[in-house]
Amino acid sequence: MTSTFYGLEIAKRGMFTQQSALSTTAHNIANANTPGYSRQRVNFVQTTPYPTVSKNSPVIPGQMGTGVEAGTVQRVREDFLDVQYRSENNKLGYWDSRANALEKMEEIMNEPSDSGLSITLDRFWQSLQDLAVNPTNAGARSVVRERGIAVAETFNYLSTSLKSIQGDLKNELDVTVKEINSLASQINNINKQISEIEPHGYLPNDLYDERDRLIDQLSSLANVKVTSNPSGGNALAIAEGSLTVEIVDDNGNSLGTLVDAKNKKVNELTVGYKKDSGLVETVSIGQKTLGVLEFNSTGKISSLIDSYGYTYESGTSIFEKGLFPDMLGNIDTMAFEFATKFNEAHKEGWSIEDYNSKTHTPVDFFAFGEDGLTDSKGAAELIKISQDIINSTDHIAAALPNADGEVAIGDSQNASKLADVKNKTFSIDGNTTSFQNYYESIIGGMAVDAQEAERLTANSGVLKDAVDVRRQSVSAVSLDEEMTNMIQFQHAYNASARMITMQDEILDRIINGMGLSGR
Repeated sequence: MTSTFYGLEIAKRGMFTQQSALSTTAHNIANANTPGYSRQRVNFVQTTPYPTVSKNSPVIPGQMGTGVEAGTVQRVREDFLDVQYRSENNKLGYWDSRANALEKMEEIMNEPSDSGLSITLDRFWQSLQDLAVNPTNAGARSVVRERGIAVAETFNYLSTSLKSIQGDLKNELDVTVKEINSLASQINNINKQISEIEPHGYLPNDLYDERDRLIDQLSSLANVKVTSNPSGGNALAIAEGSLTVEIVDDNGNSLGTLVDAKNKKVNELTVGYKKDSGLVETVSIGQKTLGVLEFNSTGKISSLIDSYGYTYESGTSIFEKGLFPDMLGNIDTMAFEFATKFNEAHKEGWSIEDYNSKTHTPVDFFAFGEDGLTDSKGAAELIKISQDIINSTDHIAAALPNADGEVAIGDSQNASKLADVKNKTFSIDGNTTSFQNYYESIIGGMAVDAQEAERLTANSGVLKDAVDVRRQSVSAVSLDEEMTNMIQFQHAYNASARMITMQDEILDRIINGMGLSGR
């Protein structure tokens, strides 16, 4: 038989439970604008009915309820949307970083414009054509020298500027590595806190939110996979446990464990640079070292490696690849071939100095530092006008001997030949091309890469935002919904309070009103 005060206990439980729901609603409203916060809800649970076990049959069939209690306060989150969001965030991190690197490269190359390499070369060729019209004119020769200096300085500027941006990318890469390790350390510390709380039967919802926020941030830097490890003890079934974070490749295969939830430790990520070139050679996760080609993952760190440059060995050959190493290599090749072909044509001609001395002394128009170069590496940075041309424009070889081997002071055959170097062809990677076509292919390839990066950045951003909207529709706080819940829980609380008043009236009648008849 139930207690006389049975109804009071049910009403009290109702009041306490609705009060818990109101407190949770207040918590949601207070954190409506907190980044990474997931709305929470109280899971109402029926208390054990009466009687649970009885040797005698109850007065009424079935069982009599004993009220309600607040079982757990659970955050509202959908794991599938988290996985989708991190996947799109990872792609956005890669393409956004690549687009930024290409944008800086385009600013340096500055094509088409009135100050780029293309127009500078055109002015140089034009000055040679002007020299061919009047080869003895000192002003025309001076213009050729100055235009040549401008070409050399433009090559120098492009090389040093590209290397400067490449250095900035290296610094950004180092900062990104530190950021990844910092996030991993913070996630590991939260794992430790969660593993100490969950075994006691509690749900550290705010710690879950902070950990998910950090993983979201990490997902833009590296491609990560998250798996859960139960905390054990008296942990609830809905407890999320500690999370192991692995860096994975494009196919989802693990490249290494960044946060080891089982052992409660962090395996730091490090990048190894080759000593001679300074390019990325290895990527290590803890004690596991990967060649740069094995680290076939996405995210900002991979984009920075691709942009800054990396090196690898294949057989007996060593290759250097990347956006900036490729562009620097192309500019070096162009500068080297341009100067070499121009010098070859220049040395065949006779200068005013040769005419006066009656002796043909071949002179280079362009030079590569004091020691010269045997290949194209570093050519764009080192190219300059030779000291002979700097000392006197009389060393500019504009003439060619006639059939009898005689040279006329006003001859301009070699000046015309020098102007035609523009159309000379050279072979690179098995392809024959001219200087103009080669430079156009460099700029065109860069423009296509930049356009593709911008397009994929925009696409990834749209997809990430779309997933985030769906995720926020599940997890974010809606003030309208919370206000509705608040009214609902408030009325339920008032109804429980009214039930206590009603029970009090019943008890008052039983205690003070019954048994007075006949007195």
